[in-house]
Formats: sequence, structure tokens, C-alpha cells
Amino acid sequence: MALRWVLLGILLSACAREAAPVAPAWHPAAPAPEPAAPAPSPGSEEPEVREVLEGEATYYSDKLAGRKTASGERYDPGALTAAHRTLPFGSVVRVVRQGTQRSVVVRITDRGPFGKPSRIIDLSKAAARELDMLRAGVVPVRVEVLSSAPSAR
Repeated sequence: MALRWVLLGILLSACAREAAPVAPAWHPAAPAPEPAAPAPSPGSEEPEVREVLEGEATYYSDKLAGRKTASGERYDPGALTAAHRTLPFGSVVRVVRQGTQRSVVVRITDRGPFGKPSRIIDLSKAAARELDMLRAGVVPVRVEVLSSAPSAR
């Protein structure tokens, strides 16, 4: 029984030690540090729109999966990519479906669409799914150019 009290005493004395004092982050004679500006939340910064185009969007057939695009990349129906007649490869654009205002951001990796001049962009299947245009096939869109890669036409 006495051994228990001795062990309890040792344990309590070990716990009773004072913690080392913590130095202040700044010296009291120095002015208080400026509070940091709040960091922007992810996605809150809206990229600058460099150009706006209006016309119709179509999307690639699944038969083209795996084939090389004009940029040399292979077409992946699950990637958010697109074809445009003149924008440099690597350009980033936001495609907004007129009427629903659904939008998707894609990267230009190919040339096209060819045929009707009213068709201004060919989307990957994943991008078309984001715009809910798989059944329609062709929809009116607004294309907002967010960044242009160096010309590599």
C-alpha cells in the first residue's frame, strides 16, 4: 500500500513541472505585425475574358477515341478538350450553353469544326456531357477565351 503512495507521489511531481515560457511572436516595443490579407478562396478569382465568340457547338464521335489530334495529342473522350479553327493549341476557353447557362472550361487540342460556318467549336464527349448536350448534338454557345497559348498552329 505504501508503495502505491510513493509511486503516485512521483507521478504527480513529474506532472507538476512548469512548462517553459513561450516567447512572444513580436517584441512589445515593436509595432504589432500587420494582419495578413485574407487569401482568396479557390475558384473565387474570375479569369479575364480576352475574347467572346458566339455560334454552335458540336462534339466528337466516340469513333475518334485514341486518334491523334492536330496538336499531336491523342483524343480522350473523358478529357475536357476541344477543337477550334484558329485558336492556338493549349488555349483555355469557357464554353457557355445559351439558354441553360451551363458552362465548362476546356483546352484547345485540335482543329475544327469544319463544314457549317455557324459551328465554332467541337467538344470532347466529357465537355458535351457537362453542357448536357449529348441528346441535342448541336447547341448554341458562347465561347469565352480565357488564355491563349503561344501560337503553335
